[in-house]
Amino acid sequence: MKTIKNFVAVATLSLISFGSFAQSVTASASTLEAAEAQIAEQATQAGASYKITGARVDNRAYVSAELTK
Repeated sequence: MKTIKNFVAVATLSLISFGSFAQSVTASASTLEAAEAQIAEQATQAGASYKITGARVDNRAYVSAELTK
């Protein structure tokens, strides 16, 4: 029983610590390329890499991404 409690505690703490390194950012511009360039600039300033999680184009282009260190 004690082993199970320790395992659950370690698993929970590791998930919390990994989640603290991710940051969501968004950008909007007239084109997808310009919006992605804004995301890339934000990642550079934060010293992180980025992964685009969503994009849409209406009258403007909107991009959301996750920064990871």
